[in-house]
Amino acid sequence: MSLTEKPELPSAVLSDTVLATLAPAFPAGAVDELRGRVHGPVYVAGDDGLAAEVATWNVAVQHTPAVAVGATCAADVAAAVSWAVAHDLRVAVQATGHGPVRNAAGSLMVTTRRMQGVQIDPERRTARVEAGVKWARVLEAAAEFGLAGLCGSSSDVGVVGYTLGGGMGSLGRQYGFAADHVHAVEIVTADGRLRRLTADAEPELFWAVRGGKGNLGIVTALEIELVPVTGLYAGGIFFAGDDAPALLHRFRQWAPMLPEHISSSIALLRLPDLEFLPPPLRGQTVVHLRFASAGPDEAEAERLLAPMKEAGRIVLGYVGPIRTTEMDSIHMDPVDPMPAFEKGLLLTDLTEEAVDALLAAAGPQLDVPVIMVEIRLMGGALGRPAAVPNAVPGRSGAFAVYVIGPGVPELAQVVPAVVGGVVGALAPWRAAETMINFLGDVSGPGEVRAAYPPETLTRLRAVKAAVDPAGIFTFGHAI
Repeated sequence: MSLTEKPELPSAVLSDTVLATLAPAFPAGAVDELRGRVHGPVYVAGDDGLAAEVATWNVAVQHTPAVAVGATCAADVAAAVSWAVAHDLRVAVQATGHGPVRNAAGSLMVTTRRMQGVQIDPERRTARVEAGVKWARVLEAAAEFGLAGLCGSSSDVGVVGYTLGGGMGSLGRQYGFAADHVHAVEIVTADGRLRRLTADAEPELFWAVRGGKGNLGIVTALEIELVPVTGLYAGGIFFAGDDAPALLHRFRQWAPMLPEHISSSIALLRLPDLEFLPPPLRGQTVVHLRFASAGPDEAEAERLLAPMKEAGRIVLGYVGPIRTTEMDSIHMDPVDPMPAFEKGLLLTDLTEEAVDALLAAAGPQLDVPVIMVEIRLMGGALGRPAAVPNAVPGRSGAFAVYVIGPGVPELAQVVPAVVGGVVGALAPWRAAETMINFLGDVSGPGEVRAAYPPETLTRLRAVKAAVDPAGIFTFGHAI
């Protein structure tokens, strides 16, 4: 596609320098006008505070927008989008900074972290959540009523971005993707309109935005279904890294036999020698088993867990009763910003040969710059269509694999090759689809498009052409 076709311009195949030159100059008075139309702060290139406003959690990606608007409400978002269109700027959005794909150079970036409204309706079992809210606030508010949202492995992640990309968490095998439980979407589209989407109001756009990520506009709020969870039997166990072959082979046989109310994953971790880690884990390569049972029978959960506990030497860990507000203890994801290079894929099966191939590419016997290789069990409700259909890909996967390497400049050439080698080793078992939130670093829109089934992509691009014909929203996971 040529550089004159607007929707493809922000592809990662273009350098950040080229992208920055695509943004037209605009007079200072125009920025003053924008400041007069929004309640939140406005920054332009060179302003103190711009870098902090657009800072990412994955610090391997640094945004350099032409303008940044710190939105405080949906009206701010609408004003910012309208102003960007009038001044020929493409639009990017960021809430918590956990999912950057590439530098949104030369854009108008809307940051939504100031939009913090959360309203729980315990009778309807729903929550209305504004664009900047993290899962931790929703879990805390819902727990008062014995309810929970379908949070992922970390409650530090924003609700909106996670959900629009599908959203697979520790309750996913029982309830499905988070996007399957969205009742309404409030979104500002390229025409500057704030729309409320439901299965009955603009159903085609409602279908597309749940799975279409940020391609169709800026979501200012979601109304999501909450699920009843009175307790969990969950946690994580760290095993000695030398036992990785036995543990991974046991996992491939054990995990598919689990009932749907149980979710599990296993990860090979190379941990740094840092003081914040418990002494048994510092500087070690370990295997981390994650386990969550939402069933009422704790004895059954312990019985099902026993074969894995017997498969290796336990270094540290706990699995037992936890509250829904303590679900971060299952995966123990990092909480501080870090540079990372990430890639993900889905597998149709986890065979003996697949495990051997993974161990040959990233096993504990190797000195490679790979922080984590995780294998998550899918299936259950994750493999079934949503009650209200959506564009979320990935339901054909039996397992999800996610690989993370250090995204530091010194290893900029090495890490992508090593991580790519791990992903490539699993190619014979790769599913046709990929979950959007698990794509990690992408080479461009072509890689994003390949994540969807062909019929879903065709329909999604038709909706995109209808609501954003000029390609205003072409950063992030652009199609």
